[in-house]
Amino acid sequence: MDIIAAIATGGNPTAIGIVRVSGEGCFALCDRVFRPLKGKAFSGQEARKMIYGDMLDTQGRVIDRGLAVRFPGPHSYTGEDSAEFHCHGSPVVLRELLSALFAAGARQARAGEFTKRAFLNGHLDLTQAEAVVDLIDAETAAAARNAAAQLDGGLRRTLEPIQDALLEITCRFYAVVDYPDEDIEDVQPEQVAEALSSADEKLTALLATCQRGKVLKSGVRTAIVGRPNAGKSSLLNALAGYERAIVTDVPGTTRDTVEESVLCGGVLLRLIDTAGIRDTADVVEQMGVERSRKAIEAADLVLVVIDISTIPTLESDETLRLARASGKPFLVVFSKLDLYHPPAYVKVPGTGGDPAGAVYLSSVTGEGLHVLEDTVAALFPAGDPKEAGSLLTDQRQEEAARRARDAVRRAKNALESGLTPDAVLTDAEEALDALGELTGRAAKEEIVSRIFQRFCVGK
Repeated sequence: MDIIAAIATGGNPTAIGIVRVSGEGCFALCDRVFRPLKGKAFSGQEARKMIYGDMLDTQGRVIDRGLAVRFPGPHSYTGEDSAEFHCHGSPVVLRELLSALFAAGARQARAGEFTKRAFLNGHLDLTQAEAVVDLIDAETAAAARNAAAQLDGGLRRTLEPIQDALLEITCRFYAVVDYPDEDIEDVQPEQVAEALSSADEKLTALLATCQRGKVLKSGVRTAIVGRPNAGKSSLLNALAGYERAIVTDVPGTTRDTVEESVLCGGVLLRLIDTAGIRDTADVVEQMGVERSRKAIEAADLVLVVIDISTIPTLESDETLRLARASGKPFLVVFSKLDLYHPPAYVKVPGTGGDPAGAVYLSSVTGEGLHVLEDTVAALFPAGDPKEAGSLLTDQRQEEAARRARDAVRRAKNALESGLTPDAVLTDAEEALDALGELTGRAAKEEIVSRIFQRFCVGK
């Protein structure tokens, strides 16, 4: 493969900047851009040890003094010879160093190419490669922990027992058919049924983690809706911790949706502050109201903000009707607690779905915000910390796991219906193919490898 190089620390000035290099022959190439202050050339220095020296530009002139380290393959991130340069984080210095590497024979690494090489060289499976991106993009501590655990192979370890059980019955069947003269125990229907039932249970449990995984990775798309001047923008500002949206006493101030990401009860909420929902002759405000309706349809959670002083008119509240009709989980947030004293309990009127909770708060004083945080946390529980790394976090993973589970169930039905073994085998192989898409383990290659390892040793 080509020798690739890239700046690993972004384009903004930082105290320390890192340039990475990878590919066969990269150590000799690095000798041309780095000169150790003591000892032999960089290519002859001790592995995985920081070396102090000069960084050189394309003309061999010193542009900085810093550290370099080499990682001989296969014991490196990419699985091939790799090196890193740690210098001052000036964008100019980093670009000059990168240009010197290009002049010496490296090329610009494409986006994600270091991780791609790690995958191609067998150092990461697909779930781990995806975890690298998740870890970089993590916006909460829980998301970072889950990505780190997945990078450590958490999801792979969950899937491997399922794959191994299906591979065992599949390769044994092929061995019996292809090598009839060998003394190989035939596949027993009871063993097949047990393996399929276990795979079904484990895949069903894994699919049940999708919602939690998506919440960890992407957050909860949350629409803040209500009548004009109900306190929606004030709630957004209170949760964001600064004045993100304009707040006035004039109804209809918010004309377009305003978005902000906040942590609420440890849950990442993608807040969408919407225009007040009401009948209006203002064309611009009408467009804002329509966007509010669409925000409800697209939301995972709806916060219906209601001015406490308007409680007597709840029966006619259009936002409550829309929230109920959406079928989405929604919370009723009674605002302006600093101005009014509500009754001890308000029954939210109307028919259809009930709210997941009712909260009284003041966005001005902060009173009641902790109740909202607790309510949101209860709606989207973090789950058992031991599950970290074993959650399905994106649509690709979910679809592959679902296809694997469906194929396993078809195999179970075929077995129970008394169909020939090859019919059961076809569905089992489809399940293995889907699981292989999750982890990158090719089912056909695994089957052939196991047959020769288990049943044809010395043949």
